[in-house]
Amino acid sequence: MNIRETQERREPEILAPYACFSAESRGRDRAEKKCLIRTEFQRDRDRVVHSKAFRRLKHKTQVYISQDNDHYRTRLTHTLEVSQIARTIGSGLGLNNDLIEAIALAHDVGHTPFSHSGEEVLNELMPGGFRHNQNSVRVLTMIEEGSAGRGLNLTWEVLDGVLYHSGFDGRDREAGTLEGQVIKLSDKIAYVQHDIDDSIRAGILKPSDLPKECIKTLGSTHSKRISTLVTDAIEHSSVLINNGTGIIKLSPGIEQALVELRNFMFENVYFGAACKAEREGIRHMIEFLFAYYMKNPDKMPDFYQETAADEGLERGVCDYISGMTDNYCINTFKSITIPRPFNI
Repeated sequence: MNIRETQERREPEILAPYACFSAESRGRDRAEKKCLIRTEFQRDRDRVVHSKAFRRLKHKTQVYISQDNDHYRTRLTHTLEVSQIARTIGSGLGLNNDLIEAIALAHDVGHTPFSHSGEEVLNELMPGGFRHNQNSVRVLTMIEEGSAGRGLNLTWEVLDGVLYHSGFDGRDREAGTLEGQVIKLSDKIAYVQHDIDDSIRAGILKPSDLPKECIKTLGSTHSKRISTLVTDAIEHSSVLINNGTGIIKLSPGIEQALVELRNFMFENVYFGAACKAEREGIRHMIEFLFAYYMKNPDKMPDFYQETAADEGLERGVCDYISGMTDNYCINTFKSITIPRPFNI
């Protein structure tokens, strides 16, 4: 028996019966020889970590454009915080943390430069719209380069968790595994709390500005609020799972406090006056680049020209721009719009 088989045999002994066991994965789109050491979900995690799209997250905005400030969150640090929160919840519920980690690390690889501001513009420009969760699956299955060509050939469970990690209003479909549902909740826990932290650091918010009832319920500090939310997620989800409901969810009072705090952030930060000027500049850059490459597709790298030929020009341009980091997007815009000196 090899190391992978030993791990697979141990999972039913150490994980809860409702966890997703590695040996019972629905598999990959393309069949592969199994690894002698790693389980299927461990293998997926490693493929994501070694991908270019994952590395680019370090230069993609979370909320605040932070080219000259190392203290604000980036899309990469957000991803790591989601992973940490999700693995804590997963441990408390006896779920498969290898699957949780793989989904967490992959969930935002399709995000645009400049966060939701960039996503908003591409959503308007692309026929059929643009959603970062769907684009993350596209990046993982069609754009990233794997050992056997395009696509990382991840398991169904990881791709399903990535696809259904967005939304918080009850209307979106839930992931097919409890591990995937943990990521969806952990994403909300992470970004609401760390965006408050960054907004206070930026001077946009003061602790006294936060809704008093929400703070009373969740806690007066960043760490207390996360602790409250994580503990409640474990305790309430355990009750629901044991009752046969089979869903990851906060208790009603705690969930309402998080929803209200999230709404406060949308009104006062994400769509607030402080970020308005940045949003206008971002819109101008992305609209300009989209129009420029629609007229000059030959200026894109060969891969995106091939995508344009196979799937349409808008698709090739969208893939190219959505994969850009903030820095690359700004530098590309400058290189096109700012004349360079002529040297004899």
